[in-house]
Amino acid sequence: MIKFVRLGAHGSERPGVIDESGTVFDLRSLTADIDGAFLAADPVAVTRRALAEGRLEKWSGAAELRIGAPIARPTAVICIGQNYAAHAAESGSAAPEQPIIFFKHPNTVVGPTDDVTIPHGATTVDWEVELGVVIGRRAKYLTSDAEALDHVAGYVVSHDVSERDWQTQHSGGQWSKGKTAEGFNPVGPWLVPAEAVDPQRLRLWSRVNGAGRQDSNTADQIFTVAQLVRHLSQYMVLEPGDLINTGTPEGVALSGRFPYLRGGDVVEMGIEGLGAQRQTFVPAP
Repeated sequence: MIKFVRLGAHGSERPGVIDESGTVFDLRSLTADIDGAFLAADPVAVTRRALAEGRLEKWSGAAELRIGAPIARPTAVICIGQNYAAHAAESGSAAPEQPIIFFKHPNTVVGPTDDVTIPHGATTVDWEVELGVVIGRRAKYLTSDAEALDHVAGYVVSHDVSERDWQTQHSGGQWSKGKTAEGFNPVGPWLVPAEAVDPQRLRLWSRVNGAGRQDSNTADQIFTVAQLVRHLSQYMVLEPGDLINTGTPEGVALSGRFPYLRGGDVVEMGIEGLGAQRQTFVPAP
């Protein structure tokens, strides 16, 4: 299994690939970035061929570089709410009959170990581990689950950070108000190609300051990845590089069982086969 990465300072990340041995190779001879154009051009086959032919340079010093989000800034970040029955229940809601859709600003996407800023006046900042789906082919009016999965480039760990009061109490129903603050969507560390992942059999978990919070499996999703991609394609055109956050399981602060995040708190989360994240939450200056 190969894994795509982007390494370097924020805004200056360079594309790379990790091969099956764990060696990092520079991808710049194939693409300027891991963006929609690259993802739409059969990136796995192209990269494997270049590796086999010895056309990619090993990336010396890669281990010392910051890990960026493994996809360049997407044109859209589309999110699904309450997609695990237990999470819907802890939120005080019945399981939805149709996917609940909201959006995050694409500039919320940051690296998996970047600090996350707690906005001015925010008192109910919450964590949410989610399976992120990255689109690989332009999708509209898809007619089957199989066709939907054929349009997925790969999968990532995605952290849908939320400010709950802004999402619910002061939003007038506009969830995105509580979702779009600076750095509110750490992504990565890797993009794992779709061919290597069964999206409905993945354990996902989170911890706050070392204490367990979420521990579930994507088998418990109300709407599967395939159903979500097909559904969304009826209402919008999905572009290569778009990110879909597929919902979070139970175990968040909104449940009332745990305190909300404060400055200095450390959140860790991960998904089986897709890697792990770690962020420190810091007050806004």
